[in-house]
Amino acid sequence: MPGATNQPSMRMRRPGSRAPELMTLLVIVACLWPPSLVAGLPKAQRHESRREIDQLEDAWREAVMKANSAEMEKLLADDYLAITASGTLQTKEQALASLRAGRTRFTTLDISDRKVRFYGTTALVTSQADVQGTTSEGELSGSYRYTRVYVRDAQGTWKIVSFEASKIREPGEHSEHK
Repeated sequence: MPGATNQPSMRMRRPGSRAPELMTLLVIVACLWPPSLVAGLPKAQRHESRREIDQLEDAWREAVMKANSAEMEKLLADDYLAITASGTLQTKEQALASLRAGRTRFTTLDISDRKVRFYGTTALVTSQADVQGTTSEGELSGSYRYTRVYVRDAQGTWKIVSFEASKIREPGEHSEHK
């Protein structure tokens, strides 16, 4: 063949064709990376931050049980946004107004299965809450899973920025809302 050489083919690579190589490299780096850096905090600082979050979770529970809107106001970030168990959005102002008006009253609020994970200046809390009480719509009872997100602000204070709750249903149990 005219112009043929014994040199390896110099094919043009398409952009992104190195994706498998890059993925392999990222997996290797992730496996070798020190766990304390992956979590974003040294072990001692993670322990202290965990203690702080546990105290804030207890303060939140106490504020809800006693309808203490002043304490709740300190816990919530100005841009706080919740998704309630009924699926509605609730801002900080709406949450505080609801607490002040006594629209939701808890007689029981037992928290279990708390897990706290840290991502730099963000803490993610998941728990189970067994509740009994009343709302403006009637009786409230059951088990719920919730996620609460804390962010450490510029002053070093943890603030709740997000909350979401979902009712735990038994297999085959359907929602009352359609």
